[in-house]
Amino acid sequence: MILTLLIPIYQTWHEDNVWQKMVAVSSISSKVSIITLVISVLRDDWMMGVVGVIIITVGNAGLMLLAHLLKKIGENDSTQLIINN
Repeated sequence: MILTLLIPIYQTWHEDNVWQKMVAVSSISSKVSIITLVISVLRDDWMMGVVGVIIITVGNAGLMLLAHLLKKIGENDSTQLIINN
């Protein structure tokens, strides 16, 4: 599972597309949270499991908020170009 974390990083290494990089980061956060949950079950440590759940919910929600902000900024930039021309 840890080796699979490197696959999205490798694929987006030379990409200039912001959306591809955000998908890679989302994939990494999901995989890290799953690893945390598996380790917490194996160790019978439920506080660590709570941290894994927080990583899943807050990490992806923050990424969604960032994607929405980038989309709105892109729309505003294109609107400004239309108005200025």
